[in-house]
Amino acid sequence: MAITREHVLQALSTVTVDAGGTNLVASGRLSDVVVDDAGRVMFSITIEPSEATSMEQVRQAAVTAVQGLPAVKGVFASLTADRPAGPGAAPQRPRAAAQPKNQRIPGVQHVIAVASGKGGVGKSTTACNLALGLKALGLKVGLLDADIYGPSMPKLLGIHGKPRLLENRVLEPMEAYGLKVMSIGFLVEEEAAMIWRGPMVMSAITQMLREVAWGDLDVLVVDMPPGTGDAQLTMAQATPLAGAVIVSTPQDLALIDARRGVSMFKRVEIPILGIVENMATFICPHCGQSSHIFGHGGAREEAKRLDVAFLGEVPLNMTIRELSDAGRPVVVADPDGSHARIYKDMAQQVWTSLTGGGAAKPAPRIVIE
Repeated sequence: MAITREHVLQALSTVTVDAGGTNLVASGRLSDVVVDDAGRVMFSITIEPSEATSMEQVRQAAVTAVQGLPAVKGVFASLTADRPAGPGAAPQRPRAAAQPKNQRIPGVQHVIAVASGKGGVGKSTTACNLALGLKALGLKVGLLDADIYGPSMPKLLGIHGKPRLLENRVLEPMEAYGLKVMSIGFLVEEEAAMIWRGPMVMSAITQMLREVAWGDLDVLVVDMPPGTGDAQLTMAQATPLAGAVIVSTPQDLALIDARRGVSMFKRVEIPILGIVENMATFICPHCGQSSHIFGHGGAREEAKRLDVAFLGEVPLNMTIRELSDAGRPVVVADPDGSHARIYKDMAQQVWTSLTGGGAAKPAPRIVIE
């Protein structure tokens, strides 16, 4: 039997929101309920910002009620500080899911974001190889693909299948090359269009952060959605980020967006761990001539202007692209090569910043079978 909106509303009517016994449906707090063709249910619950902690119990009760329905494949529920505009009221800018600020993730020592002001600058490839560079330092590392609309980690890491559901509906992360990995790409079809609004996106990200058995990690690397909108800002506010790495190409157009990314993180008082210049130089494999297709040195100069660390340049190179497409990132496919060294040097700089100059653990030898 296919799940319908009416089935969901009936289940939600059994959830009370106050001491008087008012049910969620009658409370006026429930958003539109969306049920997609795959049996996933999405909704949000309107709250005041001060209610974020107390209403989390209501959200969890609502999720449990809907998950008990037959044919439900997933539930994405969020708390939102939106208030419907009354008659004649000026429209309000949507605000993403409300979460207690800086709520730590059990067992995770440091959470860092890899972000970009725009898409298409190689952010996910950088996040993947940076995480592997941290792993090569002997650290326990997790990687969260928070790019809901364009998840890349299943492809970049060559991971297939779906995560196992543990007790209390906690997901067991997938693993590749010693990394613990979670991505919305493991939970939906590869070609499925993710037509989700802001609160739905934030709910999915929050669940992947906090309803995954990450275990003990030295670092959790979060591949952020590109841009600087409400979802990114709320993610930065709701997650205990130890710092952010900004990825940009050297061209002026990308650097404008990179500045916005730096500004966003500074606004919420998250340290900038550094800027990466991606696609910096192309060396022709036939003649050996260097070409600066997207310019050169722009990100380095921008880092100097903004007084933040410059983590290094990554060339525009066919090997990096080919290995990424094959699910064999360059840091593990060619660990002693020049390109892997760039990412490992970045990882060392990031780890030094996180630990205040502390030395990493001895690096093990990575063997590709």
